[in-house]
Formats: sequence, structure tokens, C-alpha cells
Amino acid sequence: MVRPPATFATARLTARLPQVADAPAVFENYASDPEVTRYLSWRAYERVEPVTMFLRESIARWEKSEGHLMWLLCLKGTAAPIGSIGVTLEAGKVMFGYAFAKKFWGHGFATEALTFLVDWSLAQPSLFRAWAYCDVGNPASARVMEKAGMVREGVLRRWHVCPTLGPEARDCVVFARVK
Repeated sequence: MVRPPATFATARLTARLPQVADAPAVFENYASDPEVTRYLSWRAYERVEPVTMFLRESIARWEKSEGHLMWLLCLKGTAAPIGSIGVTLEAGKVMFGYAFAKKFWGHGFATEALTFLVDWSLAQPSLFRAWAYCDVGNPASARVMEKAGMVREGVLRRWHVCPTLGPEARDCVVFARVK
């Protein structure tokens, strides 16, 4: 099985493994913001303790090399997380998900991190598909995937529940790059 790098750097970002001590900054910078989590599978956190628990689980997944592997993203030269990006590896395929603090939207940071990981993934001999999806109501995220070199493949009908938007499964747009 392919193991992603523990850290990586892009022109403006450093990606690193999460630490329990990051919980207050993750909470404050983006995980407590309902606008950030609007189209995600989780609601904005109301307290820091569940963020701490999530980071502990994330660390354990890295130790076991299984499940969704997540990096915290920091501006180069800083230690405060401004967002996160993660991968889920499955039999030749890798799926991505990301979230950024609102004040960093529209500056190309998500595209920068996603492009790095798509390129890394498809350079691995055993991986042939890099993909992600977003809610049909989230064109900014769709644009990130396009700018990362992924191609729109279609709509996944009633694919994903965004708890902030209600209990019904919503349509999503799927993007991929393959080799």
C-alpha cells in the first residue's frame, strides 16, 4: 500500500501531521466557522474538546496508515493551521477533501495543496485515479478541482449529506484525473 508523505511543502504552504496541541488553533481558525463547514459532512464545532478528539483520531489513523489521512496546512514560516487537506486511499484510487479558513478563500491555497497531492498521487505506480467531489451548490470548490487539473465527470445524484443544509442527501459534482 502506498503511504503518503508525512509532510510536504508548496510555494506558499507547509503541510504537516496534526498534533493534539493544534486543537485550539484549528477550532479558532476554521473548524468553528459555519460558512467553512456549509458544504462539508460535519457541522461547525461549538467547543474545542471535540476538535481535540478528532485530531487524536487523525493521529491514530496516520500511525495505522489507514482511513482518511489528514494534514494541517500552514503558511510557510508559521505554525498556525489555516486549513486542512486529506486523502483516502482505496485500491488504486485516492480521494481528496479540504477545508480552509474563510479569510484564505480565493487566494489559490486550496488549488496549490490539491495540485501537489494530485501530482504526487498519480506519480505513484499503484495509483491510477485521483478524485474528489463537491456539492453542486459549491462552484468555488469545483473550480479548485478544475485548476488542480481534474476533469468534471458528472453529477452524483443524492450522494452526500451536508448537515448544515438539512438531512437530505444532495447532488454532488465529481472531478478526477486519471492515468
